[in-house]
Amino acid sequence: MSDSPTVSWLGCFIDHYYWRVLFARATRDGSTSTRRLRPVQVIFLGFFGAGIVGAGLLMLPVAKTGPGGASFLEALFTATSALCVTGLVVVDTPTYWTGFGQAVILALIQVGGFGVMTFASVVGLAVLRRFSLRSRLVAAAEVKSLGLEGVGSLVRGVVLISLTIEAAAAIILTAQFAIAYGYGFGEAVWLGVFHSVSSFNNAGFALYSDSMMRYVADPVICLTMSAAIILGGLGFPVLVQLRRHLREPRLWSMHTRLVLWGTILLLVLGAVYVTALEWANPRTLGPLEWPAKLLAGFFQSVQTRTAGFNSVDITQLHEATWFGMDALMFIGGGPAGTAGGIKITTFGVLLFIIIAELRGDGVVNVFGKRLSRAVHRQAITVALLAVALVAGSTGLMLLVTDHPLDKVLFEVTSAFGTVGLSAGITADIPPIGQVLLILLMFIGRLGPITFASALALRERRLLYELPKERPIIG
Repeated sequence: MSDSPTVSWLGCFIDHYYWRVLFARATRDGSTSTRRLRPVQVIFLGFFGAGIVGAGLLMLPVAKTGPGGASFLEALFTATSALCVTGLVVVDTPTYWTGFGQAVILALIQVGGFGVMTFASVVGLAVLRRFSLRSRLVAAAEVKSLGLEGVGSLVRGVVLISLTIEAAAAIILTAQFAIAYGYGFGEAVWLGVFHSVSSFNNAGFALYSDSMMRYVADPVICLTMSAAIILGGLGFPVLVQLRRHLREPRLWSMHTRLVLWGTILLLVLGAVYVTALEWANPRTLGPLEWPAKLLAGFFQSVQTRTAGFNSVDITQLHEATWFGMDALMFIGGGPAGTAGGIKITTFGVLLFIIIAELRGDGVVNVFGKRLSRAVHRQAITVALLAVALVAGSTGLMLLVTDHPLDKVLFEVTSAFGTVGLSAGITADIPPIGQVLLILLMFIGRLGPITFASALALRERRLLYELPKERPIIG
């Protein structure tokens, strides 16, 4: 791990106060117990409560156009999708929900984005407490004092970075909507703010029934939203380190390097893959001029970072394109950000392990540093459990629907990766299938964070070792 001040003060704070402050609970006699609570219990209960409140608000008649209110399943699905910043919908957002309902959705997206980034930043960086004395000394000198204000500093950092990026994107989008498309100032501001927040938080909710297809050839809107999506998907620790050491790559941590290079690689490969396969497809990129084709291919590659907007009709893509996007959605974005999936770092670690094994190296080296063996096991465990979850959920979904495997797999992967792209079957899935997608969105949003951090923070010291033996592999 890096000894950079950006992450070391957080690691130092977490080392002393994380479990004591955030997960302390009162005992029967009123004293405070420092027995550790499971992070998954705390965060899942918090998000579950927020989801229920959001669903209740969306069930109000004022939230729905036309007479009556939304059904419980419609409201719960939409609230979960917004809170978990996914973007899958069972009803049309701009026509089904009123301005009040859309405002509730926007608030849930913001709360979900803030909550996940803050929680994941604290929990994920808690593993730094295991590393070098130098990091601790640098942190002590930089922070001066440790106390409850450390939590406030972390939260303020997340809020400041989030609002700054969202505001910048909203200003550009508002100007484009007003100047290029003739929207009134108030409507342009609402469109700009909504799509900016939805983009940075990788939510994928749009105020157009065709998502962003009408803007497929508009570089200002597509590139602005893409930039917000990418920045949100990098994660808070990376954004903080880049803000402080943008021109000093030698100070970047292994984590930052993995996320940045992984993001660039997957974005480029995804754009080339989608553009090449869909170039002549008359139902997607075929009718567009070549600059618009390149823009649309890049925009759809960005969406697999778990955003969920679309500038072409996803239901008309080739099956091979769906399959490639399945893989990209499964990987997702960076930890401690608004993206989902198993995370780029997990994928990167597995890639370096494979390279080291093929070369016959005794250790795994990543960007000039040796990778901890504990991280090997954590990455393999997270990836295999995610594969099992997606495969099992796909099998269950096939039992309750009549849709083909390619569409079901795309829908399940999109829900697990909190992407929001759809093969057009979400609304047609029976209620039991929609409940399964709700569970997948919750697990996909919070499960990898809490489970991976639990693996990283867990210590079990054995006083003995068993004899070694090797089975035959392959």
